[in-house]
Amino acid sequence: MAELFGVSSDRAFRRYTSTSPSDKNRRDLSAYMLFFAMARLELSADAIERILTRMRKAGATIDLQPDDPAADGEQQP
Repeated sequence: MAELFGVSSDRAFRRYTSTSPSDKNRRDLSAYMLFFAMARLELSADAIERILTRMRKAGATIDLQPDDPAADGEQQP
C-alpha cells in the first residue's frame, strides 16, 4: 500500500490508517495522495510513464522504485 500511495515505507503508511486518538501517530490522507493512488490503479503503465516524463521535463525528480527492498524500516529476516 505504501508504494501505491507514494509513501516511503509501510511503517509510514500505517500512520494514515491508524485509529489512534493521538495526533502523533495519525496522519490525514491528502487529496493528492488519494488521486495519485487512484491514477496508478486506473491508468495504464504507458499513461503513467507519459505523465512522469512530463513532470520530469518540468523539473521534478521522480523515482517510484524503492532503492532498497528493506527501506520501509522493518527488520528483514
